[in-house]
Order: sequence, then C-alpha cells, then structure tokens
Amino acid sequence: MELLRQFTVETDRYVEVASARDSLYRTDLHALSIMMGAAQAGQTVTPGLLREELNLSSPATTALVDRLDSAGHVTRRRSDVDRRQVHLELTDKARTTGAELFAPLGRHIDAVFRDYSEDQLLLLRDMMQAVTDATVAAKTEAAQGVE
Repeated sequence: MELLRQFTVETDRYVEVASARDSLYRTDLHALSIMMGAAQAGQTVTPGLLREELNLSSPATTALVDRLDSAGHVTRRRSDVDRRQVHLELTDKARTTGAELFAPLGRHIDAVFRDYSEDQLLLLRDMMQAVTDATVAAKTEAAQGVE
C-alpha cells in the first residue's frame, strides 16, 4: 500500500509540473483524458458527460469547456439529431499537447517495463486492473457513506 501511495503522489506531482508548462488546470487535464478515453471507445462527449465524470456543477462545467475551447483543445458541435445538444471534440492541438505532456513519463515507464518478461507484465496488468476495480468500489462506498 505504501508503494501505491508513493506512486500516486509522484504521479500527481508529475501532472502538476507537466501541466503548468501549458497553463492547464488539473481539471482540464482530467477532462481531456476523459475525452481521449471516450474517443477511443467511440463515445460522444457532451458537457453533461464531463459534468458527471468530473463531479462539477453546471457553471463550473461551462467554465471548463470555455477554457478548453479558448485554448484550442476542444471544438463544440451541435448534434445532428438534437440541435440542443452540444458535442465536444478533441482538436489536434489537444492530442499534440497530451502527447508532449506525457511523453517523458511514458518513456521512463516503458524503460522500466523492458526489464520484465511478458508473463510478469501480464501479472502486473491484472494486478493493476484489480487494484483499480477495488479503488472504484471503495469510491462508490465512500460516496454512499458506507465504511
């Protein structure tokens, strides 16, 4: 548990340093990450989805989307089906910025992974998935007030 705590703290510190270079807030990075994951899954991103995923108020979500739009990281597009609904799309600038922000971290972690066998990496993958699932379960309990 101590190593997981240290990893989390150091990852947070990396994100703070890397994002400061591009004047991005942590919430901006979380939003871009959510959008990247949704794009990979073929999902449409709306301000409502970001509001739910980031646990933001409507005004805070609007401010977030305005910042990302002004910075050139997202574009807004009206839905072809329901013109009231706004779809958010990542720009090439967002993808480039994300790649630049996380390239050093990826390079260093990839170097560590090269020291392990495929079986060891599969074990690590399974363990990280189980730890992530356990964290989500704990978050759900905490949100419901269960101890």
